[in-house]
Amino acid sequence: MTEELKTPLYDLHVELGAKMVPFAGYSMPVQYPLGIKGEHLHCRDQVGLFDVSHMGQLIIRGANVASALEKLIPVDLEALKPNQQTYAVLTSESGGILDDLIICKWDEETFFLVVNAACKEQDIAHLQSHLKGFEFEILEDQALLAVQGLKAAALMQELAPQACELTFMNGCHSEIDGMPIYITRSGYTGEDGFEISVANGQAEKLARLLLSYQQVEAIGLGARDSLRLEAGLCLYGHDMNTETSPIEASLIWSISKNRRSGGDKEAGFLGSARILNDIAEGVSRKRVGFLVEGRVPVREGAGIFDAEGNQVGEVTSGGFGPSINAPLAMGYVPASLAKTDTKLIARVRNKDIPITVAKTPFVPQRYFRG
Repeated sequence: MTEELKTPLYDLHVELGAKMVPFAGYSMPVQYPLGIKGEHLHCRDQVGLFDVSHMGQLIIRGANVASALEKLIPVDLEALKPNQQTYAVLTSESGGILDDLIICKWDEETFFLVVNAACKEQDIAHLQSHLKGFEFEILEDQALLAVQGLKAAALMQELAPQACELTFMNGCHSEIDGMPIYITRSGYTGEDGFEISVANGQAEKLARLLLSYQQVEAIGLGARDSLRLEAGLCLYGHDMNTETSPIEASLIWSISKNRRSGGDKEAGFLGSARILNDIAEGVSRKRVGFLVEGRVPVREGAGIFDAEGNQVGEVTSGGFGPSINAPLAMGYVPASLAKTDTKLIARVRNKDIPITVAKTPFVPQRYFRG
């Protein structure tokens, strides 16, 4: 059995009273003494600090790197401005999703990527196998902290005012208290916020500085999950996988318009035949959100049934949404049942619970777009 890895903030998590659990090969905090609901609501109203150092960070460099990456990612990367980033899916040859990631253009020959912890080794191997001759720098000596919430910008105004000039999905090199950082205005909660890449050796100093502000609380994986679920955001390996096309996953917006049929950069990426066909012809199933009647959470794996008792789908993410004070879920149903307000049934421990197809996000996103 391989030993669990630890982020540079492991000792701090323990000191703060975190309950540590195994996650993607790491020992990670699932919650602190405040509890998942308290942490969730604190992030919505104040500022939450998340340790996301388990994520993979890498830089890819070389002449014409954007056009090379465009063969693997269905985005117009050449159109990004310096320090602008985008959400993207890494597609497979069969049109499934190998991972979802954030990719940032530092300059014409340099891209910075953040990939999911559980997929980082295979992602890097996949990228390296298709991008021969490009320079890869795997940032194993960099931690990643996320500062999210209603008052995140006011906090950053004190610590790194330059960051407050950024709009959503843009970044810059800066510093906090003499520590060099790369900071982006982005996150996984639906709130305005920032992600900060900092040297491992300075991560604890930065985290303690952030936590010294009264409005900041440490937030664990439990609340991270409920926050992203309310924001209608996918979790790789749950809401999408190598079998799922981006169109089934309701991620058509992640495919640049000019990479679709009729665009000036049409196709040319792995799996484009299936994905462009899915756009043109439609798909048989779709990811949708569900509002749940009553108080019992409907969790991943629960079957979804129609009024006649036929199983028509499955829940892929589910739990309780503290901001809406009700259970909520996401999952896959036939396209014919994907319309908002469609009434269905989820089966939880042999009990039928009414659910209704709902628009996501469940809670309005508050990204700062300028």
